Parts: sequence; C-alpha cells; structure tokens
Amino acid sequence: MDHQQLAQWLFPDVDLTPADLEDKYPARDLAEGAFVTRLGPSPTGFMHIGNLYTGLINERLAHQTGGRFFLRIEDTDHKRYVEGAEDVITDALAYFGIQYDEGVFKTEEKGAYGPYHQSDRAGIYHVIAKHLVVQGYAYPSFATEEDLAALRAQQEAEKADTGYYGKWAKDRTLSLEDIKAKLDAGSPWTLRLRSRALPGDGYRVPDGIRGHVTVHPNKQDVVLLKTNGIPTYHFAHVVDDHFMRTTHVIRGEEWLATLPIHLELFELLAWQAPLYCHTAHLMKIDEGTRRKLSKRKDPEMALSYYMEKGYHPTSVREYLMILINSDYEEWRLAHPEAPLEDFQVTLDKMASSGALYDMVKLDDVAKESLLHISEEDLADFLIHWAQDYAPEAAPLLQAHRADLVRLLAIGRDGKKPRKDLVYAEQMLAHVSYFFDEWFQVKDDLPDNIPPAEARTILEAYLESYDPADDNSAWFGKVRDIATDLGYAARPKDYKKDPDSYKGHVGDVSAVIRLAVTGQMASPDLWSVQQIMGPDKVKSRIESYLTQLA
Repeated sequence: MDHQQLAQWLFPDVDLTPADLEDKYPARDLAEGAFVTRLGPSPTGFMHIGNLYTGLINERLAHQTGGRFFLRIEDTDHKRYVEGAEDVITDALAYFGIQYDEGVFKTEEKGAYGPYHQSDRAGIYHVIAKHLVVQGYAYPSFATEEDLAALRAQQEAEKADTGYYGKWAKDRTLSLEDIKAKLDAGSPWTLRLRSRALPGDGYRVPDGIRGHVTVHPNKQDVVLLKTNGIPTYHFAHVVDDHFMRTTHVIRGEEWLATLPIHLELFELLAWQAPLYCHTAHLMKIDEGTRRKLSKRKDPEMALSYYMEKGYHPTSVREYLMILINSDYEEWRLAHPEAPLEDFQVTLDKMASSGALYDMVKLDDVAKESLLHISEEDLADFLIHWAQDYAPEAAPLLQAHRADLVRLLAIGRDGKKPRKDLVYAEQMLAHVSYFFDEWFQVKDDLPDNIPPAEARTILEAYLESYDPADDNSAWFGKVRDIATDLGYAARPKDYKKDPDSYKGHVGDVSAVIRLAVTGQMASPDLWSVQQIMGPDKVKSRIESYLTQLA
C-alpha cells in the first residue's frame, strides 16, 4: 500500500512535519533532574479530591526539583463539556493554594508550550496522525456504531475478547482502492492505531510509585482520531506530553489497564516516554468495609464540599501530604512551624495500594494546623469565606473584625492550647454567641440548679461583677458566691462529700456562662466577658433573669 498517498488523502491540508514541531517545542532548558509535571482535568464542572491529591504531588515534585508544573485542559470530549467548568478548575486550585507555572489561568494562557487547551491543538495532532499513516502505523476505519455493536455481540457469542483487533479489525486490510472509494463517497472515518499485536506474556515496565508494573502487549487497534478529527485521550496525551516535554505523569491506577497502548504509541513514534507514576485509589471505611471514594455516594469527594464548609487550604494540604508520603506526619511533629515546602516528597514513599481517606483524621489535622495560623489571618479567612458562603454574616464579621480576632485568640497560647477550631462554618457557629443578632440560649440549667436558685446566683454575680478584675480576682468572687450559697469551692471536695453541698463551683460558673453565652460550653468565660464589655455582659444576664422569672 502507498502509505504516503493515503496520508495525503486523509490529511491534505497538513504541511508541517514532526521535525517542525520538534523545533517549535524544544527540550526545556532545565537543570538535570528537574521534573516537568502536569495536571490535566476535563472541564466537566466537577473537581474532586483526587484531582487535588495528584495536583499537590505534581506541584511538589516539580518545584522541589526546580522544574515546571503546568495545567492542561483536556477538553476533547465535547459531550462532557460544562459551561463555566474551567472557572471551577482554576478557582479550586487557587483556593487550595496549588501553584502552577504555566498553562490555563483564569483569564489567559501562559507558557511557551501551548496551546494548553487540547481543543486548540488539532493541528499538532494531525501532523503526528499523518506521520503515523505514512509509517503504516495508523489507518482509517469506516466501521459504524452498528458495525461495532454487531462485532461485540459476535465476540461475546464466541467468548472472545471484545474490541477492534486482529481478525475482527476488518478495515485494517482494506485496499487503497477500497479506501479511496469510501472517501470519495463521503463515508465518515476514524483513525485507528495499527497495533503490532506483539506476541508474548506480560513484561515489566518502570513505575515511579510501584517500582515496576507488569503489562501485556497491546493488541487493540484503538481509535486515535474521532470522525470529527478530534483525538481520543490515548492519542492526545501522548502527543501533548511529548511536545510539552513532560518527564513524569502522575495519574490514578485506573489508567494501568491502558498503559500498554500509551507505551506502544511512544515506541512507534520513537519518543522517550515519561515515567508513569500510578497513585493508589483513595479509600474509605463504609460499614466496616474499605471501598473507593465515590462521586455519587460521598459528598467529601467534591472539592466544592471543602470550599463550602470552609476548610482552610492549609489543613487540606497538610492532610493530603500525610496520604502522599508515609513519613510526612513524623516530619511534621519534628518541625511544627516549618513550611510544608521544606519537606521533600519522594515517589518511593507513596502508597501503591488503597490510601485510607478519613474525615475524622482530616478534622484532627485541621485543628492542629489552625493553631499555626494567626488569629488575624483566621479572622480574614472567615470573613472572606462568609462573603462567598454566608453573605448575611459577612458584614457583621467585618464590622466587628477586632472583636473577632480576640475571640479566635482565646486559649490559643500556653502548653495546652485549645484545639476546637476546624473549618469556617464551624468557626462561625463557634463565635456566634458573641453577636446579639445571633444570640440565643441553647442549653438548659444544670440539673441540680432550679430557676430560683439560678436567679440567686446571677443576682449575686451582678452585684459583685467588676470588669476591672483580672482572671484570678474574678474567679475568686465566683468561688465566694458558690461557698456562700452552699456549693463546694472545688469539684473534688464535692466528689468526696456530695451530701454536704448543693453542688460545686463549676455548677455556679455554668449558670453564669449560660446567661452570658447561651451555652454550657464556651471558651474561657473571663476572656469572653473582657471582649464583650460590661454593658453587654450585664444586659445578657438581666435578660436571662427575666426568662427565669
């Protein structure tokens, strides 16, 4: 067959050669050992935690080696395209602090190896497609959907492997004359790989995370270009990763099954394949059983979940780093104040089997990580979050920013700091008692204190209350009220001899706390009152007294 003639019929407008593209996209001028990595999401309107997991791996590996990390939008499947989805991608990466060097940004593309939208790279794909045809490695197929359905049915009836290959790939034996006749008749065609279908058992190939993986030679004549001339993922990513000079491809283990196709394409094109690194699935425990995180079942799969809840990006990145490298948590304990970037991510310490994704663990990491963020930054984070997700609260938080900073600071110093801040939605609920607009009495009095007794306690407290008292003097007065009314000065005294007391000083302070904050649990009450000021404290207590009447 005259492959040169066939290539000209199929791609009459393609004048460039692979050599022209090699000149246009030369090897990157980077130091030896620098990684070039990429993230290639599809614009479906959904960004999931797996995207962020691989994105953070890519970003760290590239930047810690002095390399480059780029964002490529893989938008060749027009049926799955969702309007506004690119903003979802760039906004999510920006929110979680994933910094890339080139590719698709909010309003533009940056970088010398673009375009970075696959939909804008058709000319590049066609150059390589034509080259494959010239070399006899690709051919046009005129099989319709009905033909393929009939083929699958016959294969299933004969218990043969399904797909378009070998004796089942009827169009790979079409003569030049047959092809010309079909082209002249305007028959739609796809371009398929003419697989070598090499014999042999599985063979081992390097994998950056797993060491090696065993693959079987590809025998499928997969589609490279669809009838509209748009490439499939298999073809597009091979071409793009070569001309964007990607050195490492970090992707999920679900792609292991198609690795032989990708390796065959690199071999046929005489290109050096990047090092493929297949990450483990993110798993969760569901009713005692481990299973993959699911877009359909698990809200925590979506990055929008963390943005709506208001998880601080530092918290999420810290947790993902624990999943990425097995020794990160130990390193963090030894370097509590060091920036995450000081840790060297390594491929050989990544999980090769299901990594357990645990929301309880994430919350614990969040509590710890927020301790290392200043209350000023936390206040601004909360305000910015509220502007997007709780707009009715944002003006109030902004107007009282100074008070908000002081509220968030309560108990954060000392040897045993408070660890009760988790994410913005919870933080907002945590400080809501301070604002009269949201204040409500949520809890009941202690069981051992009836309303009349509570009135007596609060009236005595109002009489003795002095905002100038320091914490020690303030608590001394509360203890005096307690002992005067028959309560033990210390909980352990009450525990030793409960029949001699009505309760203990903690019960008395609980009544005051309930009147001031509306709840039985709150940050240090003296600190809260200092921020509120005497007028608000007295007003709260007097209002509660009327409820007890």
